[in-house]
Amino acid sequence: MASSILQVESIVKRAAQQAGFELAGIAPAADSPELQSFPEWIAAGHAGEMKYMEARDEQGSLKRASLSRVAPWARSVVVCAINYNTDHPYSTEVQDPDRGWISRYAWSREDYHGAVLRRLQQVEAALHEAVEESAPQLITRSYVDTGPIVERVFAKYAGVGWIGKNTCIINQKIGSWLFLGVILTSLDLTPDVPAPDRCGTCTRCIEACPTDAILAPYQLDANRCISYLTIEKRGSIPEELRAGIGRHVFGCDICQDVCPWNRKAPATSAPEFSAREGLVNPALDWLAEMSAEGFRETFRGSPIRRAKRSGLRRNAVLAMGNSGNGQFLQLLKELVIDEDESVAESAIWAMERLRNLL
Repeated sequence: MASSILQVESIVKRAAQQAGFELAGIAPAADSPELQSFPEWIAAGHAGEMKYMEARDEQGSLKRASLSRVAPWARSVVVCAINYNTDHPYSTEVQDPDRGWISRYAWSREDYHGAVLRRLQQVEAALHEAVEESAPQLITRSYVDTGPIVERVFAKYAGVGWIGKNTCIINQKIGSWLFLGVILTSLDLTPDVPAPDRCGTCTRCIEACPTDAILAPYQLDANRCISYLTIEKRGSIPEELRAGIGRHVFGCDICQDVCPWNRKAPATSAPEFSAREGLVNPALDWLAEMSAEGFRETFRGSPIRRAKRSGLRRNAVLAMGNSGNGQFLQLLKELVIDEDESVAESAIWAMERLRNLL
């Protein structure tokens, strides 16, 4: 017997829960007002060197600015969210000058893309099974941060959470430590109620950003964002932003760490996201001196590979300069002649910065 639309929606949400997702909702595939500002954001250069954000269709239009343009067959978007928070301290609570900070999402051994996609495909399979008789021509596509879609916008309209002033999705019960997965579907499902904005007058995320990356509420300039600078940026980091990076070596959690909605954020129950020993607060000298083989072995399958060895070492060198720990001066002196130009140039800056701090 064919399932009704209402039954399908219930089946999908139940499948999401069984797959380990804490939240699931349905959004219309329509182009929302939030997407209208995307071309302006790109035109202003706020995407930095992330050229994949500028992907265009044959007509030259930005793919991420309109789902109806890249997937005209899509009628609904199933959005699933899974919590990746752990019970370790926040970056704002750790002050060890010998060690750097790796963003919370990258502490696990496995890249979140694969871990979330496996769960998402279980939901996708349940959707197909539910309508195999009534809609045998069903079309679906699953994405985890890889498709031509701005996931957080659809998460808002699916009721998963609201878009915070730091541009992260925030759920009032779970907080913002969320990985999102989306399933585009040709089924016309009943959408959930959009999540209301509960940021109110709070501006803690804006005030806490050391590099002033949040230009205004809901407006982020990636060029100034520590996550972008330590992960996506190749070569040298602009000098005027180096001090603000502090001891961050891969990503940044500050705007989430200070968010009131994360005060009581629960820890994840997903084993894939448990923290690996040594990655919560890694030793800066260990990272700066890491060999190519050591980098491959340590971060095999990890999202940290995205920064590449050169970027991670560069970041560690800058962090040593910001550490206030004079014991790093000897190592920095050796790194000034490193074969990697970005590491050597960063070491020169770090030595001067460190001496000024001592």
